[in-house]
Amino acid sequence: MRRDVHEYLNRQKELKKFIREQPIWYRKLSRNPYELQKLEIASLHYYKKTIPHRVEKFTNNVQMASMMFYMLQSMKDQS
Repeated sequence: MRRDVHEYLNRQKELKKFIREQPIWYRKLSRNPYELQKLEIASLHYYKKTIPHRVEKFTNNVQMASMMFYMLQSMKDQS
C-alpha cells in the first residue's frame, strides 16, 4: 500500500477500523490507491452513517417517543 494512503488511513480511525473488519479493501487499495472515495462511501454504508440511515434512525426515535407519549397519556386517562 502506498505511504500516502497508509498515512491517510492512520489519520482516519474509523476507516482504519473498517479496513480491519473488511480486509478486501486493503487489497483493493493496494491495487488502486485512487479508490479512497469508494472506501469512504462503503464505510458510511457499513456503519449506517448515510443520510437515509440517519433519517430512518430519527424517524424511529420520533415514533418511539410518540408511542411512549400516547401510552403515558392513556395511563393518565385511566386514572
